[in-house]
Amino acid sequence: MLTQQQIKQAAQDLDQAERLRRQTKPLTLNLPDMDMDDAYAIQKSWVDLKLARGANISGYKIGLTSRAMQQAMKIDTPDYGVLLDEMAFANNANIPAADFLDPRIEAEFGFVMKHSLFGESVTLKQVLDATDYVVPALELISARSTRTDPDTGYTRTVFDTIADNAANAGYILGDNHIDPMKTDLRFSGALLYVDGVVEESGLGGAVMEHPGHGIRWVCKRFARHGIGLEAGQFVLSGSFTRPVPVQAGTKILADYGQLGTIEVDFT
Repeated sequence: MLTQQQIKQAAQDLDQAERLRRQTKPLTLNLPDMDMDDAYAIQKSWVDLKLARGANISGYKIGLTSRAMQQAMKIDTPDYGVLLDEMAFANNANIPAADFLDPRIEAEFGFVMKHSLFGESVTLKQVLDATDYVVPALELISARSTRTDPDTGYTRTVFDTIADNAANAGYILGDNHIDPMKTDLRFSGALLYVDGVVEESGLGGAVMEHPGHGIRWVCKRFARHGIGLEAGQFVLSGSFTRPVPVQAGTKILADYGQLGTIEVDFT
């Protein structure tokens, strides 16, 4: 276990990296004994810094929900991060790429809760019953610590990613509200265009067989701490595409077919 001082310092290092737009080294490079509990403690400490500056929690993101991403990160469970109101961007937004470190975009579905949801044994039906609506969404991810340290070649671990607020930096919502009881999200998905070329595509079923299972997972993870999802909160259920890099001048179009489109220009 890391000391409270180590946790606090690691959170400050990530915060400074983001604010100065200069990546830091992977935390586990200098903290090799860091475990998953430490990583979430660092994440919470960093989020607390942002809350103290006036940000508000708007929901959560779930990551590493696809088998391919779990295998790539050598982990057999998803992770989660905290969404803040200051991270939200509107559809058709112009986003300054230079505000983010190694930015990338993923396509997924977001769930807006109409009822609270709590417990380790929440079912998929309970998730859908508690959902006000589902919305197409893009997640903007960023790496406040380097994915590969340029000096040593060390590659950051999943603990580094978790501490880095599960790599979350922003989210962009589509305009259409989807009734999850009337749409089979397993077979709903998107074509992800980068500068007019389809770079990725996927279906919601790639997320644990149904995006709603991501919501079940986070409820189970939170229940042991006496926490649940609250009415009005927004949850990104996990990407069904690999992340695609973006830079100034990149134009993103996510075409969800009958469920609508999301467009973003990076400036």
